[in-house]
Amino acid sequence: MGSEEIVQTGLSKKAKPGTATILALGKAFPHQLVMQEFLVDGYFKNTNCYDPDLKQKLTRLCQTTTVKTRYVVMSEEILNKYPELAIEGIPTVKQRLDICNDAVTQMAIEASETCIKKWGRPISDITHLVYVSSSEARLPGGDLHLARGLGLSPETQRVMLYFMGCSGGVAGLRVAKDIAENNPGSRVLLATSETTIIGFRPPNADRPYDLVGVALFGDGAGAMIIGTDPVSNVESPLFELHTAIQNFLPDTEKIIDGRMTEEGISFKLARELPHIIEDNIESFCQKLMRGAGVGDKGYNNFFWAVHPGGPAILNRIEKRLQLLPEKLNASRRALMDYGNASSNTIVYVLEYMIEESLKINKENEDCQWGLILAFGPGITLEGVLARNLSV
Repeated sequence: MGSEEIVQTGLSKKAKPGTATILALGKAFPHQLVMQEFLVDGYFKNTNCYDPDLKQKLTRLCQTTTVKTRYVVMSEEILNKYPELAIEGIPTVKQRLDICNDAVTQMAIEASETCIKKWGRPISDITHLVYVSSSEARLPGGDLHLARGLGLSPETQRVMLYFMGCSGGVAGLRVAKDIAENNPGSRVLLATSETTIIGFRPPNADRPYDLVGVALFGDGAGAMIIGTDPVSNVESPLFELHTAIQNFLPDTEKIIDGRMTEEGISFKLARELPHIIEDNIESFCQKLMRGAGVGDKGYNNFFWAVHPGGPAILNRIEKRLQLLPEKLNASRRALMDYGNASSNTIVYVLEYMIEESLKINKENEDCQWGLILAFGPGITLEGVLARNLSV
């Protein structure tokens, strides 16, 4: 498809026949709301730590993350029941998984039910389920528990994506797009659900990244319905998913290093991550756009729905692509309100993207096309070239 055809197509809000669209979005959160200004005192109290240097370091991190609020499963009730979670060196993976498995299923059910209600069709019309999580481990997996919890048909075809980290939401979108476009008439429920309890631990000077996680990450769930050829007067497509690609960067597998241990998941994050993404983002975006013939359009003529891994990553992308400050508003708002909620966060970004789109001139066709991006372990880059049909 050439750039001229892309622009002409952009004048219409109707999705191209046979092309996958996002038909509805939904989200859900645990009941525990954490205000960033109170996080430091609460965390050090709950972990019985009185190290002033670590406390001062976490205070600085909380100020730089730009996060204001986030939701978490962890609570005083859980710590009272499982005090060993706040003690260094005790094997607690069983306790963590008992909590996480139930929590992510419940959040995924709530997000999916919200999404299905917005979609407006009966749950029996869902033909496929794509389930994404890096916060649980069990057999059968969370996909089956979610399907049973929702009351999906036993004939629903399921795909489960585990431990993809922050790139999982867009990876799931890519898989759901392929399923929808290769199964005419299908309707795919994509559900993501995450909780940080799997990696919760007391502060330790030998594990500086733990403090980054405390200052940055949140819990929650997200859901989307994806399908082709929306039914008129019944379904309201939000985004057309034109092209989806994935790349991994060789020799970067240690940059984001996560290991399942007897004390839960342990993460190490290299400082050079934002720099590596900055160095590779433009070539990745060009590849994604050239595949649809829109590589010659200026970056500021697109919308940008970027997973907010952290403010440093957003700042580096903005600088490298010379984006106008408002181009990453949706990503920065999601980070501020929910923290980095791993695979879920792209759902929150897309909801804010629709709000941001309503603020601009609805006849501005240049802003109908955009990129949905996320980055995860590997380092893996996930991207979708999309068209905003909501304005």
